Amino acid sequence: MNTHFKSGLFAPALLVLCSAWLSTSVMAQADEARAKKIVGGSCFVCHGAEGESSSEVFPRLAGQHWEYTAKQLENFKSGKRKSTAMADMVAKLTPDEMVALGKFFEKQATPTETAKDAELAAVGKYIYHKGNKFSGLASCASCHGAEAKGTTALPRLAGQYAGYTETQLKQFNQRERTNDNAVMHAITSKMSALEMAAVAEYLSGK
Repeated sequence: MNTHFKSGLFAPALLVLCSAWLSTSVMAQADEARAKKIVGGSCFVCHGAEGESSSEVFPRLAGQHWEYTAKQLENFKSGKRKSTAMADMVAKLTPDEMVALGKFFEKQATPTETAKDAELAAVGKYIYHKGNKFSGLASCASCHGAEAKGTTALPRLAGQYAGYTETQLKQFNQRERTNDNAVMHAITSKMSALEMAAVAEYLSGK
């Protein structure tokens, strides 16, 4: 009697939970389908169908934190981050679509490859983990993590194209990129061209 009473009491709650799960699942599938359609319509040309990217000019988005990707898309749309090409691409995207795209790319497998210049990468490894006490340069790992996987607010750097990472470091140093953490301006101001290239090379092989 007591068992039946308890089962009857919890049945409605269980039904609500199941209904909520199904609704969330259906919405997630719809968002992924919408993201795939957007990627197939424009993003794939530069960033690849799964965020693997077609060139070092364009960043790899596969495995990137969805919050970070969504923020960058919003910044391109608002003009906080400058890029005529990207501004045109995101002009019609809604906030929900930006989130959907971020979550789509985050789920994709992250490309891995060996750094092309092992000696340069070795220098980059030291700088990334230790910094440079002679110039006052802090280690990159202190913010981006020992594995360079970043956080929801900071980008994943592991596996990123060396050319792209180096370009971003230079843009931070020259104040051509100002939409992200201002700390990067102070960091890159203490980096030599060699250190930027070395860190970028090291991260490409992570």
